[in-house]
Amino acid sequence: MRKRVGKIIKWTLLGLLAVTGILVVVFWDLVSYGAQQGYGQLNIVWNAKPVEEFLADPQFPDSLKARLHLIEDVRKYAIDSLGLKDTKNYRTLFDQKGEEVMWVVLACEPFQLKPKEWTFPVVGAVPYKGFFDKAKALALKKELEKEGWDVIIRNPGGWSTLGWFTDPILSKMLNRSEGDLANLIIHEMSHATIFVKDSVDFNENLATFIGDRGTEKFLIDKYGVNGKEYRTYMDEDVDYLKFVDHMLRGAHTLDSVYGTLKPTDTLPYKKMMKENTIRKIVHTMDTLSLALTSRPSQRYKDKLPNNAYFMNFRQYQSKQDLFGDQWREEFHGDLKAYIRFLSAKYPFL
Repeated sequence: MRKRVGKIIKWTLLGLLAVTGILVVVFWDLVSYGAQQGYGQLNIVWNAKPVEEFLADPQFPDSLKARLHLIEDVRKYAIDSLGLKDTKNYRTLFDQKGEEVMWVVLACEPFQLKPKEWTFPVVGAVPYKGFFDKAKALALKKELEKEGWDVIIRNPGGWSTLGWFTDPILSKMLNRSEGDLANLIIHEMSHATIFVKDSVDFNENLATFIGDRGTEKFLIDKYGVNGKEYRTYMDEDVDYLKFVDHMLRGAHTLDSVYGTLKPTDTLPYKKMMKENTIRKIVHTMDTLSLALTSRPSQRYKDKLPNNAYFMNFRQYQSKQDLFGDQWREEFHGDLKAYIRFLSAKYPFL
């Protein structure tokens, strides 16, 4: 009887091992990528040090210590006054030594504002792929461009691991203004509170909304409506929102132009229509009457933005009116109540 049971266990284990081996072979790219990402994230987590060590270090600049205190204030405010989840994040600091640590690759169809998506366990389909190795990000960009995709690479100021790791403060965050830093922390804490599978547009737009509204509330409560920190943040925000609206209008214009293209149109004609439209979008930026810059188009004088660039604005900004209307009309501007409602409606993953 024991021998029979032993054989059953043996063959069961061998079967499981075989199945595991087959799955690893079939999904090798996913397994390899996951291992690389896990190693990169763990490297940052392992090398991050408790914030208290920096606060106690007499060589650490007082201006940066003030930023660390601000992050803790924002973190507590987000938990107590906004109702965001306490994940114990942002209690350690990783020294980037002035270097970027993550590169995110985004790709889009060349004549349609439709992103390329990658599918991962738990989070589902996402329209980007992140790397802790710049060379790998550049290699993927080159590969996708050869396939005909519009591609961009961006360096995120921060990211959320959705509670899988303890997210540290990145040292370059400390160079941000009070409002910008508060917004980043609240944005990422929003992801760890509400995150819907296969819905990156929803997740990023919602985190943007909570980050914007939560930061306004934090700065008013901490500094007052006449405080320099609040006024600076709002002045910068006015410019940014004008720019965002312009890019969203540009995305809508591109949609219309791409909708007129026919299968029989030649590739040179399609490229010409696309380039002319994007040039017009860039040129008309200078009519926005921005307070902080008179010629925003100059940032694109060497290279025009592509579809992936416009798509990125949609992923973060296209649903702000939807959330804003619901927040005002149904919750009368009570952000904590709105977050509570959304948390109940959309269980975390």
